[in-house]
Amino acid sequence: METFDPAELPELLKLYYRRLFPYAQYYRWLNYGGVIKNYFQHREFSFTLKDDIYIRYQSFNNQSDLEKEMQKMNPYKIDIGAVYSHRPNQHNTVKLGAFQAQEKELVFDIDMTDYDDVRRCCSSADICSKCWTLMTMAIRIIDRALKEDFGFKHRLWVYSGRRGVHCWVCDESVRKLSSAVRSGIVEYLSLVKGGQDVKKKVHLSEKIHPFVSKSINIIKKYFEEYALVDQDILENKESWDKILALVPETIHEKLQQNFQKYHNSLQRWEYLKKAISWQDNTKNDKCGPLLEWEIMLQYCFPRLDINVSKGINHLLKSPFSVHPKTGRISVPIDLQKVDQFDPFTVPTISSICHELDAISINDEGKEGNEAESDIKHRTRDYKKTSLAPYIKVFEQFLENLDKSRKGELLKKSDLQKDF
Repeated sequence: METFDPAELPELLKLYYRRLFPYAQYYRWLNYGGVIKNYFQHREFSFTLKDDIYIRYQSFNNQSDLEKEMQKMNPYKIDIGAVYSHRPNQHNTVKLGAFQAQEKELVFDIDMTDYDDVRRCCSSADICSKCWTLMTMAIRIIDRALKEDFGFKHRLWVYSGRRGVHCWVCDESVRKLSSAVRSGIVEYLSLVKGGQDVKKKVHLSEKIHPFVSKSINIIKKYFEEYALVDQDILENKESWDKILALVPETIHEKLQQNFQKYHNSLQRWEYLKKAISWQDNTKNDKCGPLLEWEIMLQYCFPRLDINVSKGINHLLKSPFSVHPKTGRISVPIDLQKVDQFDPFTVPTISSICHELDAISINDEGKEGNEAESDIKHRTRDYKKTSLAPYIKVFEQFLENLDKSRKGELLKKSDLQKDF
């Protein structure tokens, strides 16, 4: 994988926005079939430019308007906001209080830094293949719930470009949800609670909710490899003390003594499970499986940024934006291949621009009319780079949105015929 040099970013962005950014698919997404008048025109975009210059309330008439502006500004980062009552770029001309956020996709933001108290391989902005499993589990758990528990159909998962993932739920009914309902959904999906000072962050009741048991079943598939081998969470006294803080004090001494006798986390975990099941007889404390699950959830369950999800006017980084620190493109994740997704093989802006240069050299002399070739170029260019499979995932998502919109329109017209 080639190294990314941030000093080259301005030139690379020019090329990316001119030749590689998937404008047609992007517009097709946010225009939602043009069913609602001015839906795209009332959408807020924000651009972060070089030297952290931040511009909010950008809005565009159509795809070509968006293209021209992006190619003129070459933003380092693009964020997408809500659909407002008026055009965001005219918000200063609107009577005070009249300019209101009305709709937006339900979004989720999961960031690896929120797991720093439970991952041992990396911290802050760093990630590696050992802790990326946390994101794999998060996608599996949250996506299952959104699909099965809530019935949401159109879920786009996107890699943030550095250390996390985002989810955009795009069903028409979901985009209309109030802030209170969004809060309720995030609340339902949250089990790990409490800040840095709170040691025990998961508390299960005797009656286990199906959401919890289904989440535990997903974690079980990864737990041994992830927690006991890769993270080695019972490797030494310092690491197992964190786990002792999550079980009743009455068994601390026994665990401390016996952990010394075992050679690795796998053996210590097996002993821990036995020790907490012996607890059951005392009846004062929680029974074995509950304690075991609380530990598993604290170490593996998704940690959502609640504020991002509940605010309708909250902005979130756009798919196909470039991460200015890593140079990686914010690409959609194929839900069929979540386990195979590797953030370190995601194309960087330098790698796809170099792929493009190589193509351009081969194509020179083959093209005639300059203006015509530019349009032709653009539709084909990204297909020849390693961005292609990710755009294909995006197109499949759009295809499903279109199908379901056509289905809804047919239903409506059939209903009208019945009257």
